[in-house]
Amino acid sequence: MTVKTSENSRVIVKQDFHGSELSFESGWVAKQAAGAVIVRAGDTVVMCTVCTDKPREGQSFFPMVCEYQEKTYAAGKIPGGFFKREGRPGEHEILACRLIDRPIRPMFPDGFMNEVQIICTVLSCDEVNEPYTLAICGASAALHISQLPFLGPIAGVKVGRVDGKHIINPSPEELEKSDIEMIVAGTKDSIVMVEGGAEFVPDTEVLAALNYGHEEIKKIIALQEDLRSKVGVEKEEFVPEEKDHSLQSKVEELAGSKMESSLEITSKHDRKAAVKAIKTEVLETLAESFPDQEGEIGDILSSLLKKKSRQMIINKKTRIDGRGLRDVRPIECEVGLIPRAHGSALFTRGETQAIVTTTLGTSADTQRIETLMKKTSEERTFMLHYNFPPYCTGEVKMMRGTARREIGHGALAHRAVEKILPGEKYPYVIRVVSDVTESNGSSSMASVCGGSLSMMDAGVPVKDTVGGVAMGLIKEGEDVAVLTDILGDEDHFGDMDFKVCGSKEGITALQMDIKCTGLSQETMEKALEQAREGRAHIISEMEKAISKPREELSPYAPQIKTMKINPDKIRDIIGPGGKTIRSIVETTGVKIDVEDDGTVSIASSDAASCKRAMEIIEGLTEEAEIGKIYAGVVKKVVDFGAFVEILPGIEGLVHISQLEDKRVEKVTDVVNEGEEVMVRVLDIDKQGKIRLSRKDAMEASQ
Repeated sequence: MTVKTSENSRVIVKQDFHGSELSFESGWVAKQAAGAVIVRAGDTVVMCTVCTDKPREGQSFFPMVCEYQEKTYAAGKIPGGFFKREGRPGEHEILACRLIDRPIRPMFPDGFMNEVQIICTVLSCDEVNEPYTLAICGASAALHISQLPFLGPIAGVKVGRVDGKHIINPSPEELEKSDIEMIVAGTKDSIVMVEGGAEFVPDTEVLAALNYGHEEIKKIIALQEDLRSKVGVEKEEFVPEEKDHSLQSKVEELAGSKMESSLEITSKHDRKAAVKAIKTEVLETLAESFPDQEGEIGDILSSLLKKKSRQMIINKKTRIDGRGLRDVRPIECEVGLIPRAHGSALFTRGETQAIVTTTLGTSADTQRIETLMKKTSEERTFMLHYNFPPYCTGEVKMMRGTARREIGHGALAHRAVEKILPGEKYPYVIRVVSDVTESNGSSSMASVCGGSLSMMDAGVPVKDTVGGVAMGLIKEGEDVAVLTDILGDEDHFGDMDFKVCGSKEGITALQMDIKCTGLSQETMEKALEQAREGRAHIISEMEKAISKPREELSPYAPQIKTMKINPDKIRDIIGPGGKTIRSIVETTGVKIDVEDDGTVSIASSDAASCKRAMEIIEGLTEEAEIGKIYAGVVKKVVDFGAFVEILPGIEGLVHISQLEDKRVEKVTDVVNEGEEVMVRVLDIDKQGKIRLSRKDAMEASQ
């Protein structure tokens, strides 16, 4: 359906899409951008703009930048902090940038070097329709109606599954019941990007969910085509630079056979050194005949290396490190290598290695996350952080904080590992840190494997062992080769990077990026089957180091004891202005957390301190027990008896008839205010009133 609101070209195209009205609008906002689209679903509104500029002189890569920003006014909120304005992007915004970038970047022709900037701004969020998938669709629509040579459109949807039924763009309530949560992006012909997780779902069922998502994507692409037919501008014709064929022939003549020989070197650094030597030799040989063409010669050599590598795999079924297509590199696992860490593991697969540690903390270490999709902040009790220092690839680089790639890889590993965490009642906050020490492909999968091992080493009662493997693809016409456990070079010159994580039983997380077009369902099935086979092998190797969680925690981990008290007694622990709880903490050195339901958690690395704090709290919150004898203090004397305090703040009545085993004429003949007396609890009624007996206590002591 198309709506044109006025002659000055505001155009809206819309359709019903799985319970919401999905619409694309253009022609009235951000008109100076190369392309601008507002996409809506329900009351969630995202504005997507595209701007472009000419390439810089000597530009050798495609400089596309994606930005995703959430305005807090979109959810009727004011930013926290001192400045009260949006600052640098949060982790969830960076992950959204990657979701937009990954399916769009391959949709530009080879050799296109113009600067492109995509900015997606969330203007409104109804906390039902997620803005991430709308941003993917809106960015594609903005590119599609612009003059840029965009080879799309693409679209993205979130796929869930509740009770075996697939759901597109599930609500937060539906996601709580869903055993699949994946964002799928694609063209009308094929899937190009997947990001998501599952609750140990079999590979075949994950594939069915992907195919269902792709079918629904086609409907959104048709809507974008409708928009372009109404407001699109003429596309720029992009003609790649004409190559110097004489130069290309000369380079191939000089380097062809030598490149083939270099690919037989299995060591990454030795292979790189050999390729570098070939490049230096070729440049020196051609310097006189082809002056000022070093950059072009370098590009030809890179293309030649890619071509020879792909040919070797397709024709010889042999990879550059000598493995077969389905082979996993040698694996070594070690646990408990870092003395003071609560849990640690060293996971090595070929030339990829990670030191992964687990640290256990208390509720005070909980991370609070605020997003537009949540009315209240999320309290995160599990964190996984991924670090990729320059030394892991033998490089010298400035270390300037966490890069987007590190956040993305960490999020994938987090999603894979969190599925095996113990239940909600587990008292510890868990932080897993993966420091990649060597990298030659699949360092994020090494982080998944190392994370699982280090948590078991820490004594976390995980549900299962999880591992991960990265799959690759070489597609030359009808010839297809699926690669298990890809190297960094195979990722670079290949057509697919498909990371699959899970247990031997099913998938917990997956991430896929495809550079080619037309990936068939048969190829997808083959990739998932090889991934399952590779994952099972990797887990078997991991289990040789540790197959189940340790029964005891590290002596350096905090000891957390929990106890339950009457919620009415919480005030007795806290005290006026927090005085009592501060005193307990200062006296014992423990950390204390009190929940509204009366659950008290006491944490300390010293068991004796935990015990002492528990005794103090028990004393403050002790409840009277029928039949138990207490040493009490007379607080008040009345004609019919005496009120005796048997516990802090708890009093009961000793009736005059219960003072002695004989008749008492006057209460003060037996007890007076301030005296200490032994009493037994006779009864506690529904109102909490306590009847005491001094007579019974005296008889019991005789």
